[in-house]
Amino acid sequence: MKNVKKFAALGLAAMMAASMMGCGGSSSSTTTAAPETTAQQTEASTAETTAKSEETTTAAEAQTEASAGGVLTMATNAEFDPWEYHEGDKIVGIDAEVAEEIAKKLGMELKIEDMSFDAVIPSVATGKADIGMAAISVNEERKASVDFTNTYADSALVILVQASNEEIASSEDLAGKKVGVQLGTTGDVTATDIVGEESMERYPSYFEAVQSLKQGKIDAIVIDKAPAKVFLSQNEDIKQVGEEMSSEQYAIAVAKGNTELVEKLNKAIEELQADGTFDAIINKYIPAE
Repeated sequence: MKNVKKFAALGLAAMMAASMMGCGGSSSSTTTAAPETTAQQTEASTAETTAKSEETTTAAEAQTEASAGGVLTMATNAEFDPWEYHEGDKIVGIDAEVAEEIAKKLGMELKIEDMSFDAVIPSVATGKADIGMAAISVNEERKASVDFTNTYADSALVILVQASNEEIASSEDLAGKKVGVQLGTTGDVTATDIVGEESMERYPSYFEAVQSLKQGKIDAIVIDKAPAKVFLSQNEDIKQVGEEMSSEQYAIAVAKGNTELVEKLNKAIEELQADGTFDAIINKYIPAE
């Protein structure tokens, strides 16, 4: 009986040993496989991360490259020869050519949007356009809505009348007369101060004002001297009278607070003035007398 129990005990011990060896083998196999699986997962994860990193870098580089160029949108009123006007389907003139040269220096493409003059400043102020160039005179009222670059040209207001008119010889003779202007210009403001609201006739463009003058619907026009010179060369039945009424400076309008763009524009203006480009463009449209 003791021998039976002894053999049974030995058999049980052998079975337990075999069982323990089996667990040990399985555990060893699992332990060995785990590091291999982890290594594969880590490698895959690293590859995925690297791919995403490369993708992000590529996108960032593309965005940086795109921001180096872009489109410079210019708001203007192409009814102000020689500063900006239509020649066929194209807008040309001093401001148009200067803006083109500035855009080149900024590495940008110029896009010109034509609109009424009184819409130019609001378009810049609200961000619909990047810059405003339309022979815009700098004054305090406009400074309240937009910022300006350094000035790039000088001008003055003059008076135009019919060639046969002998009653008006200076601004002092405008009182009681019907005066035409382009809406929203400094000529509009100046003439209103002289003759009062009741004597004003405002037009979308100076071309329309000149036609009204020729037809006798108004007595005089207050206008910038450069476009006045163009109209005088094209119409023998009108003339300029009196002294220049004011001295004005043109500048580029930019949205309030956009100091970065103002600085870039100022640098471009300075370079164009220094290398003679500005003078060449102005002399092309306004030959020296």
